[in-house]
Amino acid sequence: MSLPKPGDRDLRLDLFRGLALWLIFLDHIPDNVVNWVTIRNYGFSDAAEIFVFISGYTAAFVYGRAMREQGALVASARILKRAWQVYVAHIFLFAIYTAEIAYVAHSFENPLYQEEMGIFDFLQQPDITLAQAMLLKFRPANMDVLPLYIALLAGFPPLLWLLLRSPAVALGASVLLYALTLHFDWNIPAYPNGTWFFNPFAWQLLFVFGAWCAVGGAKQFSAVIRSPITAAAAIAYLAFSFCIVLTWYIPSLEELVPQWLADWMYPIDKTNLDVLRFLHFLSLAVLTVRLVPGDWRFLRSWWLRPAIVCGQHSLEIFCLGVFLSFAAHFAMVEIHQGILMQIAMSLLGIVIMVATAALISWYKAIEGRSPRSRPGPPGATLVGGGV
Repeated sequence: MSLPKPGDRDLRLDLFRGLALWLIFLDHIPDNVVNWVTIRNYGFSDAAEIFVFISGYTAAFVYGRAMREQGALVASARILKRAWQVYVAHIFLFAIYTAEIAYVAHSFENPLYQEEMGIFDFLQQPDITLAQAMLLKFRPANMDVLPLYIALLAGFPPLLWLLLRSPAVALGASVLLYALTLHFDWNIPAYPNGTWFFNPFAWQLLFVFGAWCAVGGAKQFSAVIRSPITAAAAIAYLAFSFCIVLTWYIPSLEELVPQWLADWMYPIDKTNLDVLRFLHFLSLAVLTVRLVPGDWRFLRSWWLRPAIVCGQHSLEIFCLGVFLSFAAHFAMVEIHQGILMQIAMSLLGIVIMVATAALISWYKAIEGRSPRSRPGPPGATLVGGGV
């Protein structure tokens, strides 16, 4: 199965991954007027779908080439190494994040922060809870994405091997696992109760679909994607989704939804990647491919550079965004909760994320020019793609 050439770098992946990071940051700030600009308020899916799809696409893009050129063993080792790096980042974020919440709760004598952000059990039983956190079973609020990505990467080597040999079989196996998960209600237990918020057995479908597109699936169906009929269907579904979501915010419109339709749709489950959410993402993706071609000249403009540079350093920026979202929430609660404060905290957080990504790029550029370093091939910053 052919893969993109080494010099082929699709800046759209970095752009939309960076935008997804911003949207996730905004969505993590409670009672924030600015998060009304995020896509979750206008349809069934949100930034999580964008993030996971691009993770699968870039993982197949990078490690697929490694598996083809260096063999399955080397590529598998690189994938598992990346999974370990993301795991270490998750544990580091856990330590910093819980310390941040505990410090604020103690300093301002407000124990509600501990319960709201989900660290009450950790403070009561730190020894047990820390062990559960290292097993990825205990996670404070807003820390569910990295464990999902770790799980998806850990199971990716055999799947990638199959994708490169029989993409249709690999995608079919993913669909089968998704269907069995919904039927038998499979998930991974969480601590102290419940299950994983992002069920990896269900969300693997979107990850695998992204990988399938990267190894040639999207190219095979390019005619379907660019068909006017497909575009019309996507627009119609997005309009339908918007009308349904509108009833969630305007109760008087709820009675316009037929009872049989409500019984069929609800609940629209995020944990198990509801089919309606998946179709909403596909509709957005179809229109995005049509409206934003790979050679779109604005992709190299300074206007889009901030989002692109964040997307190129997604692991670091995601971790920073989780930290900043609570900092913004704390500032709004303890200082002022007006609209201007909400806007200021949201914009300041994004500016810090962009500045940090730019600093990381600057350091990498210095290392790349160092006589002792070996700069990677074009597109090397996609390594470890996704998060």
